[in-house]
Amino acid sequence: MSSRTPHAEVVGAGIGGLTAAAALARRGWSVTVHEREDTVRAFGSGIYLWSNGLGVLGDLGVRERTVEGAHHGPSIQTRDRRNRTLARLPTNGPGQVQVLTVLRERLISALVAAATDAGAEIVTGSAAHAVDPRGAIVLDGGERRAADLVVVADGVGSRLRDGLGLLGRRRRLGQRCARVLIPRDTDLLPAADADHYIEWMSGRRFLLYTPSSVTDAYIALVCPAGDREAMGAEIPRPVWERAFPHAASIVSRIGPVARWDEFEWVELRSWSTGRVAVLGDAAHAQPPYLGQGGGCAMMAAHGLAHAMSCGAGTPAERLARWERTERPLIRHTQRFSYGIGRLNDVPELPRRLLLSTLGRSRSFGRSRLRAAQAVPTGLPRASGR
Repeated sequence: MSSRTPHAEVVGAGIGGLTAAAALARRGWSVTVHEREDTVRAFGSGIYLWSNGLGVLGDLGVRERTVEGAHHGPSIQTRDRRNRTLARLPTNGPGQVQVLTVLRERLISALVAAATDAGAEIVTGSAAHAVDPRGAIVLDGGERRAADLVVVADGVGSRLRDGLGLLGRRRRLGQRCARVLIPRDTDLLPAADADHYIEWMSGRRFLLYTPSSVTDAYIALVCPAGDREAMGAEIPRPVWERAFPHAASIVSRIGPVARWDEFEWVELRSWSTGRVAVLGDAAHAQPPYLGQGGGCAMMAAHGLAHAMSCGAGTPAERLARWERTERPLIRHTQRFSYGIGRLNDVPELPRRLLLSTLGRSRSFGRSRLRAAQAVPTGLPRASGR
């Protein structure tokens, strides 16, 4: 880069866009973030933060702010409809994998603070209409804004990505999910279960219980896209209570559902073209069965800032180096998560036997946690742990 202050235009104020903005600004870039909505906000749910995401947050100076009030569960468990434990991953003890859960709103708030404290500008109600690979965005009103780097992080349905001709494959996975927050009442679950992260599987339906703070639990309901009797703005409680009798107290507390999102898989032919980089769900959307969508977005964004700020080469060469570094691990995580999601389609008995076997496999556990325990590019190895 030249001796002048380099400038970046970021499209999308989600986890990936805000992380990129903060990381670039902390490395001396001037940064403007454009958010289509009138406010920067998070859809109401919780989020898992593993070592990789915590390492990025530490580098951005907002780790403690993010994890204040977080929940540190003693294990992640998979159970069947009869409440039998099929697999159990101990967490947060000595020598065990570290993971915590927070409200997504808290994470977004911390990333906004990291970006603005570093000098980035966030402009809401600002939508980009097109991107020029030579280094510019065109806003809906016609304004053209030049940049040394353009970051496209505007979600799985990104029109900007599609306009660049980078899309290799975008596939709907045939599963829909409703995400809600409910109060963590003392009678929600038996005391022995209340602090754990629990995923129940019943037929082709799936229910996830995630304590995310002292007062809130994040609940995800997953079913096939064609399972109409299980979906609705008001969930059909009897349907879910029959499927998950041991979680009936959870189901009874679920209020209106804002939307049922369909899981998607996105792969690009390349993550960049010219001076434009694409990251987050726009580049590598994955089903959420590993809890790594946010972590992968943060790793890719942090690695992008490192690649564009360190070492030699043209912008295109730096972007190619970034992709070579970050893409293999994220691609592995995408594929692993997809494979876990396909277990929803396996009949009950063979699935129970398979999950019990996999739960005892060390190689399966290591493969599952490869991204979660990775040290983000540019951090000392000890910082990611």
